[in-house]
Amino acid sequence: MKQTGWYIVFALILIGELVGIQTQNITLQYICKPMIVPVVMGFLLTALKCQIAGKAKWIIAALIFSWMGDILLLFESADAQFFIFGLAAFLMAHIYYIVFFHRIRMAENIKSNPWLLVIVVLYYAALMHWLSPYLYDMKWPVRVYGIVISFMFMLAMHMSWLRQSIAGRWMVMGALLFVISDSVLAINKFYQSFSYAGIIIITTYAVAQFCIVKGAVLYFLSTKKE
Repeated sequence: MKQTGWYIVFALILIGELVGIQTQNITLQYICKPMIVPVVMGFLLTALKCQIAGKAKWIIAALIFSWMGDILLLFESADAQFFIFGLAAFLMAHIYYIVFFHRIRMAENIKSNPWLLVIVVLYYAALMHWLSPYLYDMKWPVRVYGIVISFMFMLAMHMSWLRQSIAGRWMVMGALLFVISDSVLAINKFYQSFSYAGIIIITTYAVAQFCIVKGAVLYFLSTKKE
C-alpha cells in the first residue's frame, strides 16, 4: 500500500473511533481503537520497506507497547486494575521513545538545551500541584508516569534542531500532542470529567502517534540518501 493509502485508512479508523465514542457504540470502539497503532506501524514498515534496524527498532518497540496499552485500557470499566496495566504499558512506550529521541540527538550532535528542561519541569510541577489532591492511591503512579512523559517531550523538543527540519517539526508536534492527550485524560479521570473529553483524548493521541512516525520516516529516508 502506498503512503496515501495508509493516510486514508488511518483517517477512516480514527473517524470510526470518534463515531463510536460520540454514539457510545462500544463495539465500534473495540474494533477501531486497537487498529490505530497497527495502521501507524504499517505506514512505518511500508515507508521503510520493512528494513527495521538501528534507531528504528526503538520506535517499533514504542508502538508495540502503545498498542498493548490501548487494548488494556479497553477493559478499564470491567476492572480498575486494567488502568494500571495500561499505564505501565504506555510508560514503557515512552521509555522507548526516550531512547529513540536520545539516539537521534546523539547521532546528530544536538547539544542539550537546559531551557527545554525548565519548560517541562514547570508544566509538570503545575499539573501535579493541581491534580495531586485528587489522585489518592494513584498519586505515585501518575507522578512517575508524568516524569517519564515530560522527559520524553523534553528530548523530542531537541528534534527542532535537526538538519531535516520538517522531520523534526513532525516529531515535536507528535510529542506535544501526546502530552496534551495524557494531560486531558488525567484531568478528565481524576479532577473532573467533561463533555468531549474522549474525543479530544483519542484525536490528540492518534495524531500524536502518526506525527512522531511521520517525522521518523522523513528522518530515516533523508539520512539514507546522505
